[in-house]
Amino acid sequence: MIVDFLNLGRTLYRVDTNETDASHFPARYWRRTADGQVQCTLCPRDCKLKEGQRGLCFVRAREGDEMVLTTYGRSSGFCVDPIEKKPLNHFLPGTPVLSFGTAGCNLTCTFCQNWDISKSREVDTLADAATPLAIAKAAKDNNCKSVAFTYNDPVIFLEYAVDTALACHDLGIKTVAVTAGYIHDEPRKEFFEHIDAANVDLKGFTEDFYKKLCTGKLTPVLDTLTYLKHETDTWFEITTLLIPGENDSEHEVHDACQWIVENIGVDVPWHFSAFHPDYRMRDRDPTSKESLRRSRSIAQEYGIRYVYTGNVHDEEGHSTYCHGCQQRLVGRNWYQLSEWNLDAKGCCNRCGEACAGLFEETPGTWGAKRLAVRMNTKRKLAIAP
Repeated sequence: MIVDFLNLGRTLYRVDTNETDASHFPARYWRRTADGQVQCTLCPRDCKLKEGQRGLCFVRAREGDEMVLTTYGRSSGFCVDPIEKKPLNHFLPGTPVLSFGTAGCNLTCTFCQNWDISKSREVDTLADAATPLAIAKAAKDNNCKSVAFTYNDPVIFLEYAVDTALACHDLGIKTVAVTAGYIHDEPRKEFFEHIDAANVDLKGFTEDFYKKLCTGKLTPVLDTLTYLKHETDTWFEITTLLIPGENDSEHEVHDACQWIVENIGVDVPWHFSAFHPDYRMRDRDPTSKESLRRSRSIAQEYGIRYVYTGNVHDEEGHSTYCHGCQQRLVGRNWYQLSEWNLDAKGCCNRCGEACAGLFEETPGTWGAKRLAVRMNTKRKLAIAP
C-alpha cells in the first residue's frame, strides 16, 4: 500500500508501508573500469569496488554491476538546533534548524568529534527512517527556517541530500551543509546547486596534515572553497579545529590567512574551534583559549572581518563586529543572542556599513535550545520502478 508519492523531477521515490527495505538507492557518480570493477567518482578517494564491497565511506557500495547508496532515507536521528551550532553566525541568526545525518564518512580523521556517527559501521546507528518530503514537513511543523545535513559529511549521501533539498525548497525551507568539502568537480556542482548555506571544515593547511591525520588531500578542499566563492550563491563559512602541536602554529595560521585573503576574500567568516581529546587522539591536551585568541588575532591582522572562537566560553570571540566602526552588531553568549544592532537591510545601525551574510529584519529567538524530533520509523522506503 503506497501512502505517499512524490516526483521531484529528477528523482522518483515513494513511501510504502510494506516490509521491503529498499534503502539501497541507485547511486550517481560511478563508472565501470576495464578490469570489471565499479569505481566511485564522487570524491577524490576514487574507490574501486568488487562485488559486495563498500567504499571507504562505508555507505556507497557495489551491488551487481552498479553502485548504490545504502543509507537513502535512513538517519542517525533528528534534532532542532540553533543555527549557530553548525556553526553559522551570518545565516539567519537566532533561528532553529532541523539537523540530521546518516552514517559513515569519506575522511578518516583521527580527531573526529562525531566519531560515533561518522565512523559507524553499525546499521543500528540509523534509528530513523524518513523520506525527503517527511523531513521538509517536519522542519515546517517545527518552525525551522532551514534543514542541516550534518553530524557526518553529506557529500557521501548526495542523492538523499539533494532530494531532501528539493523537497525543502518546495516548502520554503532553506538548506545547510556541514561538510569537509572533499568532493570531485562534477558532483560538487550538483550538490551545492541545492545548498543555501554551508560550513566547510578547513582541517589544516598542509598536505602533510591531511595525509597523516585524515588520509586525504588539502587541494580538493581549497578547490571547494574557491568554487563556492566564485561559482555559486551559497553562503559559506569556514571552521578550523585547532589541535595542539598539529595545525595551530602561527606559521600555518599565517599561510592559511594569506590564502583566504587572496582567493576567497575577507568577508568569509572563519571559526577557530577548540579541540578536545576524542576518538583516536586522546593523548593531546584540549586547545587553550589563548591559542584560539592568538589565531583569531592573526586572522584579524590580515583584514579578515569576521573571525570567531568556538567550543569555549568567549563572548567577545562569539560576537560579530562592524568592520567600519567596530560596534558590536550581534552579541552572543554561546548560542544565545544578547545584542542586535543590524538594520532591516543587514547594515550597521550606527555607520551603515553592510555586514556580509543573510539576515532577516529581526533575529530569531530560538536561543540555545535543542529539541529531539522522532520520525515514524515504521514507514519503509521503496524505490519506484
